[in-house]
Parts: sequence; structure tokens; C-alpha cells
Amino acid sequence: MYLNKAMVFGNLTRDPEVRALPNGGNVCSFGVATNRVYKKADGSKQEEVEFHNVVTFGKLADLCGQYLKKGSSAYIEGRLKTRNWDDKDSGKKQYKTEIIAETVQFGPRGASTGGGAPRSNAPVTDAEAPQKSPKDDAIDYPTEDINPDDIPF
Repeated sequence: MYLNKAMVFGNLTRDPEVRALPNGGNVCSFGVATNRVYKKADGSKQEEVEFHNVVTFGKLADLCGQYLKKGSSAYIEGRLKTRNWDDKDSGKKQYKTEIIAETVQFGPRGASTGGGAPRSNAPVTDAEAPQKSPKDDAIDYPTEDINPDDIPF
């Protein structure tokens, strides 16, 4: 058995581009950037960025084109596919590896991210949040010790 699975979570590097296929369906393509932070041997932090090309088809393409925008975050699951073609200008063979998405989960919608109509559970800024009293944040812990024999499992 063989496995071809790609999973990435990152931010869109450009607005999705939706095009119509000759068969009447839609295709949507966009780029996603992911990063990795690690420490080098000398102890300094290093950040490495990878750019991924993502393609969706059908209803998923319509949804991605409607709700995703440059800068918004998304989790993508799919398979890797490498296309090749002959470049007419240089005569050389060109290659492009893409993630053919089967699942796309849209990230949280904030003021800086793209996307669609506001939801009722959208993030609230500090100015809009209702003010709590300090007593609301306190947790009432029992004053006596807990006996392990009293736990039913």
C-alpha cells in the first residue's frame, strides 16, 4: 500500500483565483506559506518559510474563492501532484508541485484576516468585551484536602 498525503496549516500568500473548467466545474488555486522556527548550533533562532501551491475543485473551489483572502489562515489536507509541461519560450521542461486539496478548514476570522460574513462567535476586541469583576475570575477551591479513596474511579 502507498500513501500520498499532505497536511499544511498556514496563511494565504495571495487571493484565491477561481477559474471555470471546460466541463463546467470550477478550479481554485492559491498559495499558502508555512514557517518553522528552530535554534541553530550557536543558539540563535532561525526561521524557515515554505511556500505551497494549493488547488481545489468543484464546490470546495467555490467556497475557497468566496471565503478565503490573502492573509487568512487555513488548514489543508490533500495529495501531492507534480505537473510538467514544455516551456514554449525556452524549450525546457517545466515542473510544478501542488497540493490537490480534499479538505480545507478555514482559520479564525479576525480583523486582519480575510473572509466572508461575520459570525456570532467572531473574536471580540478588548474594547468590546464586557468588563468582568475580579471575583468572576476567581475559582472557589475546596478548603479540605481531597481523599483519593473518595474518587469513584
